[in-house]
Amino acid sequence: MTLKEKFRILTEGAKYDVSCSSSGASRDAQKGRIGLTNVGGVCHSFTADGRCISLLKVLMTNNCIYDCKYCVNRTSSDVPRAMMSPEELCSIVMGFYERNYIEGLFLSSAVFRTPDYTMELLLETVRLLRQKYRFGGYIHLKAIPAASPELIEEAAALVDRMSMNIELPTSSSLKLLAPQKKKEAITTPMRQLSELYDEQKHSPSRTRTLIPAGQTTQMIVGATPDPDGVIIRLSEGLYRKFAMKRVYYSAYVPMGDPALLPMTPPNLLRENRLYQADWLLRFYGFEANELVPVNYNLPSDIDPKSDWALRNMDKFPVEVNDAPYETLLRVPGIGVKNAWRIREARKYTRLDYDDLRRMKVVMKRAKNFLTINGKFYGGSLNTDVIHSLLVLPEYKKAPAEQLRLFPEETPVLAAARQNRLLSESASESLTGEF
Repeated sequence: MTLKEKFRILTEGAKYDVSCSSSGASRDAQKGRIGLTNVGGVCHSFTADGRCISLLKVLMTNNCIYDCKYCVNRTSSDVPRAMMSPEELCSIVMGFYERNYIEGLFLSSAVFRTPDYTMELLLETVRLLRQKYRFGGYIHLKAIPAASPELIEEAAALVDRMSMNIELPTSSSLKLLAPQKKKEAITTPMRQLSELYDEQKHSPSRTRTLIPAGQTTQMIVGATPDPDGVIIRLSEGLYRKFAMKRVYYSAYVPMGDPALLPMTPPNLLRENRLYQADWLLRFYGFEANELVPVNYNLPSDIDPKSDWALRNMDKFPVEVNDAPYETLLRVPGIGVKNAWRIREARKYTRLDYDDLRRMKVVMKRAKNFLTINGKFYGGSLNTDVIHSLLVLPEYKKAPAEQLRLFPEETPVLAAARQNRLLSESASESLTGEF
C-alpha cells in the first residue's frame, strides 16, 4: 500500500471525531523552531461531515482491537485497514505545513495491539515532531483509554491539547455498545490530565508546560435512548470535576448494527440544542437542573434559554436600565457581550429601545422579557402567546448571490457610467476652449 493510499484511509477514518478545537493555546514563536501558536489558537473551520479543514486530522491506524458498535473503525467493520509509522506521519505533517496547507495537527488512533503500544506510537510521533523536526505548531493529541499514566504525562508535556472521548453518556450504554471499554479507563486519564493542568496553574515555577490548551471530550448523541437531561448533567460534571475546556456533541451517523442502533438520519437540530445548552452552562451561569429535567429532552422548537424564560415568567419582565448583569444574561436575545455593553452604557445614560437595537440585541426575543424606561414593547405577557411569537419564522431575506470580482453591470450602473463619460467628455471640451 502506498503512502497516499494509507493517508486517504486514515483521514477518512478520523473525520467523525469533532473534538478538535484548537482554541486556548498560548505559546509564542521560538527561535530556531518552525511554526507557532497564539492566544486564540490555530484558526480552524468544520465542514458538514465533521472534518476540520485547518488541522491535519488523521489516525495513526484504524486497526482496532475493540468492537464498539457505533464506530466505523470497529474490528468487525468491513473497511480497508492501514497504519502509518511515526516517521511517515511526520513527513506528511511537515510537508503540508511548509506548503501552508495546514496550521497544526490533530492526531488520533484506533487501539492497536494494546493501549500502551498505541500510546507509545502516538508519543513517538509527537516527540519526533518536536525534537527532530523542530515543529512548534499546534498539536492536539487523542489519548488512549487505559494507557499508563507515565505515557499520558509525557505526552501532555509535548502537545497543546489532549482529549479523551467519553463517547456515551451512561455506563449502561457503554456496556451495551462498547463492552470492552470501561468507564474508569476513560475517566482516570481525564482526572490525571485535570490534576496536571491544575498543578501547573498553581506552580508557575514548573519547568514543563503541560497541555496549555487543556482537554476536551466528545459524546455521541442519538445512538442510545439517553435523554438530553442526562447528557447535560454529565457535561456539567465534566466541567466541574475535570476542568474540561469543551464538551463536543456529535449526532450519531448510522453505520452500525441495525438491531442495536437507530438507522434514522443524524439529528442535527438536537445536536445544536445541546450546544446551546452547553453554552448556557459555561458562560451564562445556568445549571443543568434549570435547563431540562433529567429524563427529558430539550425542546426542538425554541432555544433552551427562551424555554427557561417561558417556564419562569414570574421573573419577567425586568427593567433593562436597572437589572443586574447576571439577570440580563438570562434575558433571551441578550448575549454576554451585549449584557456587558448595557451595563457599561448605563453608567452614562439611560438606554432606550433604539439604543438596544444599535447594540444588536435580538429584540424579537428580548422585547417580550424587558421593560425599557418602564415601557413594555412585547405583545403579551401570556406564555402561550410569547411562545407562538418566538417560533414564528424570521422575515425572508433576499436570496444570497455569489460575489464576483467583476460584477455584471446593471442598467442603473450602465446609465451612471454613461453619464460619467459624457460629463468627462464635456469637461475636456470646455478645457480645450479656454
